[in-house]
Amino acid sequence: MAAEGEALAYDILTKEGREKAAMAKLVRDQATPPASRSPKGLLQWTGSNWGRNWGWNSWTVIVIAIAALIATPVLFVLGSILVPATEVWQHLAATVLPRYLLNSLWLMLGVGSGVLLIGVGTAWLVTLCRFPGSRLFEWALLLPLAAPAYVLAYTYTDWLEIAGPVQTGLRQLFGWSVRDYWFPNIRSLGGAIIMLTLVLYPYVYLLARVAFLEQSVRTLEASRSLGCGPWRSFTTVALPLARPAIVAGLALVLMEVLNDFGTVQYFGVDTFTTGIYRTWFGMGERAAAAQLAAVLLLFVLWLILLERWSRRQARYYQTNLPQRRPVGYLLAGGRAALAWVACFLPLLLGFLLPAVLLLSMTLENLSQTLDERFWALARNSFVLAAVTAILAVIIAVLMAYGLRLQANWGMRLATRIAAMGYAVPGSVIAVGVLIPVGRLDNALDAWMRATLGISTGLLLSGTITALVFAYLVRFLAVSFNTVEASLGKIKPNLDDAARSLGHSPSSTLVKIHAPLMWGSLLTAAMLVFVDVLKELPATLVVRPFNFDTLAVRVYQLAADERLAEASGPALAIVAVGIIPVIFLSWKITQSRQAAR
Repeated sequence: MAAEGEALAYDILTKEGREKAAMAKLVRDQATPPASRSPKGLLQWTGSNWGRNWGWNSWTVIVIAIAALIATPVLFVLGSILVPATEVWQHLAATVLPRYLLNSLWLMLGVGSGVLLIGVGTAWLVTLCRFPGSRLFEWALLLPLAAPAYVLAYTYTDWLEIAGPVQTGLRQLFGWSVRDYWFPNIRSLGGAIIMLTLVLYPYVYLLARVAFLEQSVRTLEASRSLGCGPWRSFTTVALPLARPAIVAGLALVLMEVLNDFGTVQYFGVDTFTTGIYRTWFGMGERAAAAQLAAVLLLFVLWLILLERWSRRQARYYQTNLPQRRPVGYLLAGGRAALAWVACFLPLLLGFLLPAVLLLSMTLENLSQTLDERFWALARNSFVLAAVTAILAVIIAVLMAYGLRLQANWGMRLATRIAAMGYAVPGSVIAVGVLIPVGRLDNALDAWMRATLGISTGLLLSGTITALVFAYLVRFLAVSFNTVEASLGKIKPNLDDAARSLGHSPSSTLVKIHAPLMWGSLLTAAMLVFVDVLKELPATLVVRPFNFDTLAVRVYQLAADERLAEASGPALAIVAVGIIPVIFLSWKITQSRQAAR
């Protein structure tokens, strides 16, 4: 038996040696042209190897084609800057453009300050401090992510207006008339800042908390040994180390602020998004709307570059050794009560109170809210969200796997371009989609009339095709980042093993990678689904005629001051939005258990 084993091993080694030698010869033949080849043969050899040297294959072509298609709306909007200014644009620039710019800056400043105060403060409290309820607040502070800002705006307006329960109760309690007291106006710039802050602070909270958890315990213990108290350790050690994550969360918040339409429009705050909608539908000026969108896009790009520039010289290094959870500061008495209130107030105002008010209004007006129209709108919303989620996951898989197969600079650039839509406001994407798609519809209709004598009408812009495309441009980054992170955890050895068994790249993706990534694919689809369900600006502009969604219906009813009827669709949006929040909470619980 030993002799047979040695002979078999010798045969295998000899076979592998022959295969390696043949492979090396093939590589040499492909890499270096023989001197005996004719000029024609040399030219053929050069042409056949050009694509291989530069990484051009079917996957490269697919990824670059997807990136070009997804980037078209954004590039079209940027190109509108070169269009000569019309009289309408000159009028807008001289009258309302400064107001749009100033209100947007005030919104960014107010919301940015608010989310930093709430997000960083609560993240530090639940991570490095111990007080009653701290474990509960770890995941509960994420719940405001489920409610869009415009839903909070409609809910609080109904609750705080003159005829609402709060002011009515005050008048009955003190015997006041309407003119006997002063009450803050919720429908104002300050009200918009508060609404946006309450729903967007979880972006900063989540990233800041993860950064605090990943910090080295030895660093914090060293600061304590040097006499640093909790406040000094936070300001001099923990906060500087968490700065990159905090800045990233703040950048996401500011982009969402620029994207908001429902809140600022309902509160009467003129911003770029309201101006684009008013110019498009109110004035019928598509060129001027595109130029307004271009200005907003430049504003967003400036924001991204500013965030990069602010960290150009900052470097933060941490150990990669396994870390145990930091020993928290035990709070008692008044400090514990203050910490509890600081964590409970954002949760109360950002989720619990609006959810209770929406549920109460829905139950009181059940026959008006959950009627046949509601179920038709829910069907439209779910169909749009499901189709977009499936397409987004498929496209993300193709892009991520193409980048895995050919990770050159061209592929990286293409994937980053395709994923930049999440930083672009929905109103900008809507303008960038509708104008070129409308022109394509007109050209296709004219060609079909001339050749076949039939009219195709608005084949793309008159159906949900354009709307789904706008969603893909806006939310492809959500699915791509999730899929790319999951695919990066799969060892390349599995690819090599599959290839050795005769599987092609496509077969390897379907039979090997897809089953391993199944959980991440469902996660990506779920995140895109919820984002599409809540999206208002792009839906409002691009949707076909007589095709409404839950978000659009909430906006229309609130604009008509029919807030009670809007409660049902708004509650449905919040209920679906809880799904990713539960998932994030589960991941936080896992990370806490792993850190112990």
